[in-house]
Amino acid sequence: MKVGVIGRGFGSRVVAPLFAATKGCEVLDVVSARDDDAVGALCRRGDLDLVAVHSPPFMHLDHVRLATEAGHAVLCDKPFGKNAAEAEAMCSMLSEAGVVGLVNFQFRCGNARVKLRELVSSGAIGAPEHVQSSIMLAITRLPLRQFGWLFDAALGGGWIGAGGSHSIDFFRWIFGDVDEVRASRWTTIEERPDANGQLQRCTAEDSFSALLRSTSGVTGAFDSSCAASVNLPSAVSVFGSEGVLELSGEGSLVLVRAQGERETFDFTSDDRNQAFQRWAEVVRDAVSDHEVPEGAARFEDGLACARILQAMRGEATSSRAMH
Repeated sequence: MKVGVIGRGFGSRVVAPLFAATKGCEVLDVVSARDDDAVGALCRRGDLDLVAVHSPPFMHLDHVRLATEAGHAVLCDKPFGKNAAEAEAMCSMLSEAGVVGLVNFQFRCGNARVKLRELVSSGAIGAPEHVQSSIMLAITRLPLRQFGWLFDAALGGGWIGAGGSHSIDFFRWIFGDVDEVRASRWTTIEERPDANGQLQRCTAEDSFSALLRSTSGVTGAFDSSCAASVNLPSAVSVFGSEGVLELSGEGSLVLVRAQGERETFDFTSDDRNQAFQRWAEVVRDAVSDHEVPEGAARFEDGLACARILQAMRGEATSSRAMH
């Protein structure tokens, strides 16, 4: 599979090297998302199989359009567009082009998360009832990140999309569609210096708390920040009628049954790149087979997530529209 990558940030630093290291994949070019001529030239190449869009969310719509109009399969980063309307438009583009489209929810391929999903599905904790998630990071505070799209609501910024999208996808991937959303969001650091050192007011949140309910009745409570004072390991607990699953970071998974029996699954040798490496293999096979396997994140998953994120931002979204 021949890959073209749009994005000189995460795309150049992480995506391109991991695709290059994946058997059966060759990265033909990596271009800047802000170089319109280079992006256009990349998408017009006739020797590409996949365009990996790792531009900022406010550029996704245009880049997905260029890729699908050229007949290429697309891997698009999250958050999937600026808003739900753009996500819906990208789904329509994909349908019209008849090509494979996937969204970059690579943590679905983390071994600990795969095992957690298997245990829930097998009834290891009985009927699932509630999820509790805490992800508190200092990644935009220490050191202080300069003002950019992440802190600009008009450009699709905000931690709800940048970080929360992974948490929401995790919930949907295991428990299905969401029909109830409540959220609170706030900005801990209200001003940041831009590239010229001038202070700019942040219009997008860097922290949030959210409550979700799935159509099957599972509830979820999510607390997250990218502007905490310290980095803490993520902590996710899944409570069921007969036990609980506790995931610490991405490596330690513990099953505690109601009778007190404990079973530990150790994935601490894994890292984030290994999950992405396995995701790259899933993408390769989906593009080669022209079929997205069960459990892989499609454009439709990106749209469902975008609708939930929209509701979390306090924008009008009906429960029916979130499905």
